Amino acid sequence: MSTIEIPLKNAMKAKMDAGGLAVGMIVRLMRNVEIAAIAKSAGFDSLYIDLEHCSFSLETVSQISLTAAALGVTPLVRVAGIDPAEIGRVLESGAQGVIIPHMESKADAETVVEAAKFPPRGQRSLLGINPHTLFRGGPAAEIMEKMNAATLVVGMIESVGAIERADEIASVEGLDMLHVGTNDLCNSLGVPGQIDHPSVCEAYAQIASVCRAHGKHLGVGGLNSRPDIAREIIGLGARYVSAGSDTGFLMNAATAAARSFA
Repeated sequence: MSTIEIPLKNAMKAKMDAGGLAVGMIVRLMRNVEIAAIAKSAGFDSLYIDLEHCSFSLETVSQISLTAAALGVTPLVRVAGIDPAEIGRVLESGAQGVIIPHMESKADAETVVEAAKFPPRGQRSLLGINPHTLFRGGPAAEIMEKMNAATLVVGMIESVGAIERADEIASVEGLDMLHVGTNDLCNSLGVPGQIDHPSVCEAYAQIASVCRAHGKHLGVGGLNSRPDIAREIIGLGARYVSAGSDTGFLMNAATAAARSFA
C-alpha cells in the first residue's frame, strides 16, 4: 500500500498518456499568480514559463508553478539551455516538467534526463519535503519513483541536425516528448517564416514517425497563427500543442478592441 501521496498530479501528462490532446499557453509577460487562474478558466491544460525568452526570477517561477499545479493546470518551464543546475532548481521550485530548447543529440537528451530524474534513472538530488508533495515527508524510494513518473521531460527539435538525429534522441529512456519549434526549424531549413513549406511538413511527418516508433509524445509549437496546419499535425498523432502566449493574446485582443472603435 502507498505511504505517500503526490497530491499535485501532472494532469497534462495523464491526459496525453490516455491519448488526449493537451493545449498549452506560453507565459512571458504576466508575473503574478493570476495567470494560472486565467489559464484554468480559459480551458488550458498547461502553461509553460519561457525562461529562454523572458526575465522571470526563480521566485516568480515558483509562485506561478505552485498555483497552477494546485488548480490542475500543469506548470512547465522552458529553460534557457542544457544546464543541469537550472533544470534542478526550476523543478524543485514547483515546475512539473522542463522543456529544453535546441536539443541536438542523444547526449543532450541523456544529460537532461539525468538532471530531471531521480535515481535510478537519473542523478537529480532529492529534497524529500518539497512542493510536489505539499511538503509532506515519506520513504525516499517511493517519493523518487512517484516524482519521476509525474515529471515531464520535453526536448525541442528545432534544426536540420536534430531532425537527422531524432531517432537517436527519441531512444533515450525518460524523455517524454519531442516538441517541434516550427519557427527556428524554418530558419534552419532556410525557409524563414514559411511554416507551411513542404520541407516543414516533411520534418513533422518524420518526427511523428520517430515518436510512434519510440513511444514518445509529439508536441507542436509555433503554429498558433495557422490552426489549420496544427490540426494536420495533430492528425499525425501530436498530443500537445502550444496555442500562443500571454503577450500574443493581450496584443491581439487589445488591437482588435482599438480597431473596433476606429
